[in-house]
Amino acid sequence: MDRFQEMQVFIAVAEEESFAAAARRMGMSAASITRAVASLEARLGALLLSRTTRRVYVSETGQRYLEDCRRILAELTEAEESASGSYALARGQLVITAPVLFGELYITPLMVDYLNEHPQVSIKALMVDRVINMMDEGVDVALRIGHLPDSGLYALRVGSVRRVVCAAPEFLERHGRPQHPDDLREQLAALISNSPLLAKWQFRVDGGTTAFLPESRLVVTANQAAINAAISGWGYTCVLSYQVARQVARGELEIVLQDYELPALPVHVVYQGGAKVSARVRTFVDYCVARLRADPALHFSP
Repeated sequence: MDRFQEMQVFIAVAEEESFAAAARRMGMSAASITRAVASLEARLGALLLSRTTRRVYVSETGQRYLEDCRRILAELTEAEESASGSYALARGQLVITAPVLFGELYITPLMVDYLNEHPQVSIKALMVDRVINMMDEGVDVALRIGHLPDSGLYALRVGSVRRVVCAAPEFLERHGRPQHPDDLREQLAALISNSPLLAKWQFRVDGGTTAFLPESRLVVTANQAAINAAISGWGYTCVLSYQVARQVARGELEIVLQDYELPALPVHVVYQGGAKVSARVRTFVDYCVARLRADPALHFSP
């Protein structure tokens, strides 16, 4: 096994936190994985991994080496693609990331259509409600909601979404429609506990911003669960406009207090650009931008 293969094995063990899982991922035996890591550690004279009965941990030295391995293998792949002409032909694996619900509603159909048009490309999609470090985790393209920090990444804006409060029309008929954000403070609500953009219900009031969370007996970790609760007539929920565009269009939910909404949040397609952007990244970015800019949910106005 050469050094590059040992690096790939080490990365697999570190990411899977398991020798057995790394073996399945690499299509190798667990014994071969163990020997490769032992050989690597012996050659480097450093402990990269430590094991307990439940999982594998990366040491501090191993963490630094892991980052170097990812960078070296990425550069190797880039060199091979350049030599083989992959910068002209879309092929190879594309790694993308998107927020969970955005990915399910909008990116999954887009990915399927793209793959049907590009048979030599495969996609690994990381759908998580956190901001992934694209360099560290080998991500080619990211869909990001919210204002972007300064970075060396390229970003193309594809639309915007709003923070909205909504409830079922039947609930509003029974309880009355709120006229001011303060009317929501003691109303029934379904809260989402793990969304940074929705950690507080925020409104624009008298030229400033007010933020609070209503008293609630229902707290969930999934946006769709909160939306389903609101549709059932439980109460209000606060989500992003794209997440309920279809339900509002069908009359299942109604948005309230629109005059008090904060400015819309931008949506961007973010990628690692430069002179040597591969054809698979370039074509996927172009595909995303065209499809998302044409989607009314990203310019949604009920």
